[in-house]
Amino acid sequence: MCPRRRDHEPGPTAAAELVDQIRARILDGDPPPGTPLREEDLAQRYDVSRHTVRAALTVLTAERLVHSIPYRGTRVAELDDTALLALQDLRGALETEAVRILRATHGTNWPDEITAPMRTALDRLGSVEASDGWPTVNRAHSAVHQALVAAAGSPRITQAYTQLDSEILLLLTHIRPDYPAGTLTVEHRNYLTAVQQEGGAAVRAHLAHSTTLIQAARQQAPTTP
Repeated sequence: MCPRRRDHEPGPTAAAELVDQIRARILDGDPPPGTPLREEDLAQRYDVSRHTVRAALTVLTAERLVHSIPYRGTRVAELDDTALLALQDLRGALETEAVRILRATHGTNWPDEITAPMRTALDRLGSVEASDGWPTVNRAHSAVHQALVAAAGSPRITQAYTQLDSEILLLLTHIRPDYPAGTLTVEHRNYLTAVQQEGGAAVRAHLAHSTTLIQAARQQAPTTP
C-alpha cells in the first residue's frame, strides 16, 4: 500500500492547475517580466498552500518562465539579447532535427496526413491574424511551429521544444515584430514548403529573419519598469 500523502504536501492536480493559471497570466503579460512572485501573495490569491505554490514555481522555473534569484526571490523571467540568441539557436537545433527526421522518412514531398496539422495551424493563424489581437496571434504562430516539430514523432524533441517555446511566447507577449497584417501567415505557408525542399537551411534562414525582427522591435519597446 502506498503511503498516504501528508496534508501539507501539494497534490499533483492542485500544483498542475496552479502552474496553468500562473503560466496563462504570465503569457498574457500580467505580471510583466521582472515582477516578483511571492509565495505568500500567490497562496492568498489562488487560495492554495505555500507548498503548492512552491511546487508550481519549480515547474515554471524549469520552463524558464520564472527565475529564482538568490536573496531576491522568484521573478517573472526577463530575456536580454544574449538569452534571445541562445534561445533561437536551441530552437533552430530542435526544429532542424525535426525537419531532418521528416525528410528522412518522407522525402521532400510530405504526405497530407503529415502536413494536415500544420495546415490547420496555418489556417488558424490566418484567421486570427485578420481579426484578433497580438496575444492570440502570438499563440497561433507558436502552434504552427509546434505542429511542425510534433510531426517528426519524437516525444523528446517535442517536449524540449515546448519548453523553449514558452520562453519565446513570453518574449513576444511584450514585443511585437514588424509583421504587417496577413504577412505572418504567408511567410509560414512559404516556410512549410521551404523546409520540405531545403531542410535545415530553411529553418536557419527563417529563425535568422525572425531574430532580426525581434531585435529591431526590442530596440523600440519601452523598458520594463
